[in-house]
This record gives sequence, C-alpha cells and structure tokens, in this order.
Amino acid sequence: MATFSSGPIENNPVDGVRPTTQVTIKIVNNSSVNSSTVSIQGFALDGSRTLYVNELFGVAPNQVVTRTFFANVNAFEFVFTTDGAAEDQTEISMWGKNPSGQLVARHRIVSDELDM
Repeated sequence: MATFSSGPIENNPVDGVRPTTQVTIKIVNNSSVNSSTVSIQGFALDGSRTLYVNELFGVAPNQVVTRTFFANVNAFEFVFTTDGAAEDQTEISMWGKNPSGQLVARHRIVSDELDM
C-alpha cells in the first residue's frame, strides 16, 4: 500500500475569484494484467482539516479513471492511497481548474510530484 499527498494547496481569492474551483484527478493503471485499488480523500483546510471527499474504487488493467471534485475553498489537500497487484504501476495526477474550466498551472500536480 502506498500513500501520496498533494500537500496543502493555497487557493485564496484573487480579485474576488478563487484560482481553482474544481479539481480533476486522473488515475492510470499501466499494467496490462493486474488491477489496483485507489482511495481518494479530499480535505478543506479552512482553520481545521475537514474531510469532504472520500472515495474507494478499483482500477482495471489499462484503465484510466477521471474524477472531478469541488475545490472552491481557501485551501485544500488530496490524499491518495493505492493498493493491489498493480499498485506500483498506478499513476495519479491532479489538475486545478478555474471557473471557466481552464487549467490552473500552479495547481497541477503530476505523479512524480506527489509527496509520499
């Protein structure tokens, strides 16, 4: 079992609008034969750490899973746990998006950048 974290991400409003209002998470199982299990936990960090996303699901061989979550808070953090035979072949990336759906570069985290 491996656990990764985005770390705390500041998302304070700029001119009354938060840079990121939603987060898209992509999970890729690169194994051609084994599956993995992924847990996603999302936390709002507004004076306390409040869990607001809690999902657990399987990822089949060669499958790509996309999840989109609310992120219109002052700060947030996502924690990912992978398990199963393809645990080491499962990659996760996280993409912040603004109210227009455009990517927010400073809220983009790819697999190699996630903290263990």
